[in-house]
Amino acid sequence: MAEPKLPMPKITMPKITMNEVESVARLSRLTLTDAEKERMRGELDGILSYIDKLRALDTEGVPPTSRAVPMTNVMREDEPRASCPQGVMLANAPDRSGEFFRVPKIIEESPDESPHGS
Repeated sequence: MAEPKLPMPKITMPKITMNEVESVARLSRLTLTDAEKERMRGELDGILSYIDKLRALDTEGVPPTSRAVPMTNVMREDEPRASCPQGVMLANAPDRSGEFFRVPKIIEESPDESPHGS
């Protein structure tokens, strides 16, 4: 008597390589151990597989939406009110210049640009 044939498991290739995981980690400025990289590869692969399932759905006639459920604005109305006194706020400043917070310069002007745009 012949033994019943079991279906062969479907072997799928990972959707994301370890090099891609390392690239994403580098762009995210994350240092991951080998075990963490493997875990992230598995999680990202699962996400990409789920996206493939969503792509397979027939969405003909389904209007685009930004949310799956309706939402209402739960924010309060803007109402003027007293703010924290300037001295109290500046007391927490790591660096200050007179009555202002001092912050590092992050935008540089090119030599042909004037500070006032003229």
